[in-house]
Amino acid sequence: MSNKFILILLFLVISTTGFAQKKVVFIILDGIPADVLEKVATPHLDEIAKIGGYSRAYTGGIKGGYSETPTISAVGYNSLITGTWANKHNVWDNDIVAPNYHYWTIFKMLKNARPASTIGVFSTWQDNRTKLIGAGLAETGIKALDYAFDSFELDTLSYPHDLGKKYIQKIDNLVSFEAAYQLKTNAPDLSWVYLEYTDDMGHQFGDSPELHAAVELADTQVGRIFDSIKYREEMFGEEWLVLVTTDHGRKASDGKDHGGQSDRERETWIVTNAKNLNDYFKNEKPAVVDLLPSMLRHLDLEIPKSNAGELDGVSLIGAIDFSGLELIEDSGELVLNWKSYVKEGEVELYLSTSNNYQQGLPDRYELIGTVSTINQSFQLPKKYKELDFFKLMLVSPAQTAGIWWSPNKK
Repeated sequence: MSNKFILILLFLVISTTGFAQKKVVFIILDGIPADVLEKVATPHLDEIAKIGGYSRAYTGGIKGGYSETPTISAVGYNSLITGTWANKHNVWDNDIVAPNYHYWTIFKMLKNARPASTIGVFSTWQDNRTKLIGAGLAETGIKALDYAFDSFELDTLSYPHDLGKKYIQKIDNLVSFEAAYQLKTNAPDLSWVYLEYTDDMGHQFGDSPELHAAVELADTQVGRIFDSIKYREEMFGEEWLVLVTTDHGRKASDGKDHGGQSDRERETWIVTNAKNLNDYFKNEKPAVVDLLPSMLRHLDLEIPKSNAGELDGVSLIGAIDFSGLELIEDSGELVLNWKSYVKEGEVELYLSTSNNYQQGLPDRYELIGTVSTINQSFQLPKKYKELDFFKLMLVSPAQTAGIWWSPNKK
């Protein structure tokens, strides 16, 4: 069967059904500061950004607030795949001792809504699959993944460990080839690709030619994967969302370490092929927790309101009503502020004084007010100011999001 005939059939199918099959792949390139990425030649990332966009972004939660989150690798990965900061998902370092699986990952959200969907993980670190996603664990309800390619860092016979981390470079390359192959041939509905070598070069050499060379290599690996996606879109009429990001920056002094709350450690970046980027992405500084809502939006995936109310991010694509939730004390009053993106419409505010969600139980919310979204502010009744803790859930036509009041956890 000729490629031309296949394309004609696909055109007829898409014309009849009215939609193209939507898929997502997100790629984490470990430990690349935004200023380094912008210095190095990255033609493949540039190609993706030219289709969609590029933005500096951030990780680390609310600096000095209840959600302040270490700028450490596994912590950042989990913030991405749960759409929450560490105060919720409970991953504080790379040991991943006790993740709170009640905060669902994007993988569980997809499998819960569409059990027949397929997911894949292609990773230079096994713990992404076994501990963060929790594949095979009763607590997550996620069985073995449809496509899993990892654990090679544990194979010291095939990949003997060396101080220069060349074995990680080889594994990254292997992972990128396998990801490209599986995306081209089997096209999982949702895939995570993780490549590590850039972070290893950062730790060893800091801001250096070695780090720059590692970024160039990572760009080549991304290009290999993106070629498969372009093939799928051309040959099968699929609509892919590609998100490429990093998990943290590096210290400003020498670029070697990270983990703290300095501006350079918190600053990350996002590259995407999305064509329907909204004003929030274009004009604000998005966060790593915004990637999960963006994936939900692209996949047209509905999740329970209880889950949505715990998300700390907003979608980077399509219409949104608000962003930048902030609870502050102003002249003795407790005020909720936000930035509006609409000219009309209302937002409903619900409040709960419990946090049963952390134990996998429901919270009881009460409606405390309805206000025009363009007001960008709501003064809470005085009785709530004296509470040690409460949660607000905001519900508008385009989205649901939440914020906590926890003055003693600052």
